[in-house]
Amino acid sequence: MAVPKKKLSRTRTRKRRSHLALKKINLGKCSKCDELKLPHTVCPTCGTYNNDEVIDFTKKDKKENKEA
Repeated sequence: MAVPKKKLSRTRTRKRRSHLALKKINLGKCSKCDELKLPHTVCPTCGTYNNDEVIDFTKKDKKENKEA
């Protein structure tokens, strides 16, 4: 097994780990409801993607149907 000859400096170690930092999340506005959402995803508020309604929030869930 390889053993280092000398101790690595803090600078060298931190340079190596610099890419491990958390990155800022890019958020965009929904074109329909102006809420913040992740790019290239369906809006969780109104259910649209690229100005097309993908998720219909007016439908009842299965649990609601059983209770009624």
